[in-house]
Amino acid sequence: MSQLIHKFFLNDNYMVLDVNSGAVHIIDELVYNILDENGLQNIEEVIENLSDRFVTERIIEAYDEIQYLVDSDILYSKESDPDILDYNKENIIKAMCLHVAHDCNLKCKYCFASQGNFKGERSIMSFETGKKALEFLAKNSGKRRNLEVDFFGGEPLMNFQVVKDLVAYGRELEGIYHKNFRFTITTNGVLLDEDKMDFINNNMENVVLSLDGRKQVNDNMRLTISGEGSYDVIFPRIKRMVELRGDKDYYVRGTFTSNNTDFGKDALEFYKNGFKKISIEPVVAPDEMDYALRTEHLNEVLKEYEDFSKQYIELKRNDPDFMFFHFMIDLDQGPCIIKRAVGCGAGSEYIAVTPEGEIYPCHQFVGEKEFLLGNLDSGISNTGLRERFKSANVYTKKECRECWARFYCSGGCHANAHYANGDILKPYEIGCEMEKKRIECALSVMASLSEEE
Repeated sequence: MSQLIHKFFLNDNYMVLDVNSGAVHIIDELVYNILDENGLQNIEEVIENLSDRFVTERIIEAYDEIQYLVDSDILYSKESDPDILDYNKENIIKAMCLHVAHDCNLKCKYCFASQGNFKGERSIMSFETGKKALEFLAKNSGKRRNLEVDFFGGEPLMNFQVVKDLVAYGRELEGIYHKNFRFTITTNGVLLDEDKMDFINNNMENVVLSLDGRKQVNDNMRLTISGEGSYDVIFPRIKRMVELRGDKDYYVRGTFTSNNTDFGKDALEFYKNGFKKISIEPVVAPDEMDYALRTEHLNEVLKEYEDFSKQYIELKRNDPDFMFFHFMIDLDQGPCIIKRAVGCGAGSEYIAVTPEGEIYPCHQFVGEKEFLLGNLDSGISNTGLRERFKSANVYTKKECRECWARFYCSGGCHANAHYANGDILKPYEIGCEMEKKRIECALSVMASLSEEE
């Protein structure tokens, strides 16, 4: 039986999440003790269990309040019918990761892209291939107007003239196809200069800047080609980029490993240096790598999320502009049930394109030939693979069907599942546990801050 509610206590808040409706309730200790995660007991059982701790009249009053929420279908609500997931039947593509450079000027130890070449030859995307990619997206996007394009690598600044030319070409296509291209770029910052910063700020909806936090943490994992730490090279460039960026979107993005499970200190280092929009992601690596996150590290990682959430609340009280990606959660304008069930849309709504024009489900599958969807000339020829990704959702993943967090993580990352378990339908267990803790932290942060409004 799938879990109907999830209750937890964190940051001085008793909370309950109704799994199927998405409703979140801040509750008191009595209500917390009445609620059973798999169904509401009858009032006689509740009184018998709690009468030694709470006054009977108050128990009855609280029980009636709970029953009202149940009758309103925002507590113990029924699960949606999975048959409604007629997902992307028109095979609309709305987002593209454009690999303009399979080359890099760093050699980060944990790089899933094999230091930029994605297990193949180093290569650079031509302007002609990039044009085909943008045309392919425009022609296969149906009636969707806003289209997302992320310039990616390797390191995309190593092919920056093509990036500039493709942005200009995208603007031409907007008028022809009645689209709006929203461009993003992900960079390690090594080649950032004032001219590139100006172009990015004038043309990119978002920019992701890679840095791992404290100097010693960064320099342990993110190395220059000569094998030295990269912090002193990239930090001043990233700091200048953030200053120039102003109020436009950006993220300074780090990766934590088993070497820095105290990643909250890296988040605080980011904030101290003026970075207000940050993300620190857990590494996903084979267990045999010395920096991999393994089951033995899980408890300290989960505790670190909790500890940092307490610090984050205090920082947010004084600076509402500070944003830690994993503690951000939208309870007002959340996605529809289909989006909550299928997630990022990799292999269907979202694709990655290589410098040679090959099409993969997402950037993390690039170079894995079994996941080749097709190419820009022939289109999506591996339709069976596309259908496999379209059908990967919280209803088709056994572990997700029984998990309270399923409509927040949407089944997790397909690539993480594949690399951990050899199956996109079998979620990456360590990642699941971290995600559940992040959701609890995010909800408790919102509760703590909302009480002061």
